[in-house]
Amino acid sequence: MNWLFWALLSAVFAAFTAIFAKLGVEGIDANLATAIRTSVVVVFTWLVFLLVSPAGSTAGLNSRTWFFLGASGVATALSWLCYFHALHIGEVSRVAPVDKLSVALVILMGATFLGERLTWGQGVGGLLIVGGVILAAR
Repeated sequence: MNWLFWALLSAVFAAFTAIFAKLGVEGIDANLATAIRTSVVVVFTWLVFLLVSPAGSTAGLNSRTWFFLGASGVATALSWLCYFHALHIGEVSRVAPVDKLSVALVILMGATFLGERLTWGQGVGGLLIVGGVILAAR
């Protein structure tokens, strides 16, 4: 199974995430909903790590890794707090597509900050995503 399989599976689970989150956030505070979801994610991912990962897989941890994974965690938390607030007050069919603007932003940031080569296909694809988001959010 290659990266594409896992990326497509991620997209399927992300779609279910939006639907389940919209149903779960109804009638409660969006921050509480995010905290509950995050708690489930923490417990579940630690269980998966402990049950599936090989012994010694923590050997590569260093301060740089901790810093960037920590920064990623903070960005994820902020993203989820904003996402759940948007779901609480908006329609999932409009909120989720706007959230996927992150795809176009990642294409740009990958080229800008990571030095990844930006292809014409990625550029056009990013622009199509932006256009699709505008149409879906209206």
